[in-house]
Amino acid sequence: MNIQSKFPIPIFKRNDKVAARLIWIISIAAFLAIAALSGVKLNAKLGFNPHVFATFNAIVNSCVVLLLIAALIAVKSKRFILHKKIMVAAIILSVLFLISYVCHHLLSGETKFGDMNHDGILSPDEKVLAGSLRYVYYFILITHIPLAAVVLPFVLFTAYRALSGDYEKHKKLVRVTWPLWFYVAITGVAVYLLISPYY
Repeated sequence: MNIQSKFPIPIFKRNDKVAARLIWIISIAAFLAIAALSGVKLNAKLGFNPHVFATFNAIVNSCVVLLLIAALIAVKSKRFILHKKIMVAAIILSVLFLISYVCHHLLSGETKFGDMNHDGILSPDEKVLAGSLRYVYYFILITHIPLAAVVLPFVLFTAYRALSGDYEKHKKLVRVTWPLWFYVAITGVAVYLLISPYY
C-alpha cells in the first residue's frame, strides 16, 4: 500500500518556495523578537507573581514531551490521523509556550542560579551554597538555548511537509526534528526545576 493512502488528505497545496519564505520569515522574526526582548523588563503592577508564566511554561513543555512520545507511538502503530492530531496539539502548545515565555521574561526579568537574596549578584557564599549543581544547570542551559533557537524552522518545515502531503521528505526531516524538539522540551522542564527555587 502506498504510504500516502494511509495518511490524512493534505490540507496545503504544495508550494515549496512560498512555504520556505514564510517559514524563514516566521523563524527569524521570532528569534529576533525574543533576542531583542531578552534584556527588557517591564515594571508593571500585575497583582500576581509573574513567575506563574514560568510554571505554565514547564507544564506546557511537560505536555509537549508526552505528546511527542504519544505521536511517535501513534506513527509506529500506523495510526497516522491520530499522529497528526497529536502533533497539531504539540504545535499549538508550543505557540502558547512562546507567548508565555516572552511574557515571563518581560515581566520578571533575569534570574541567576544560586541568587538566594535576589539582588542579581552571585556572591561567593551563594556560589558555595549552589554547589556543583550550578555546573549541571549551566550545562543544560547552554545546550538548551541554541537548540531552542534552531528548533522552530525544523518544526515548521516538518509540519509543512506532512500537511502538504510530502510524506517522504517529512519522514526524513522527522529524524532530526523529533529528537531535537524532544531534547528542547525536556531540558526546558529541567531548567525550570533547577532555577525555580531562586525565583
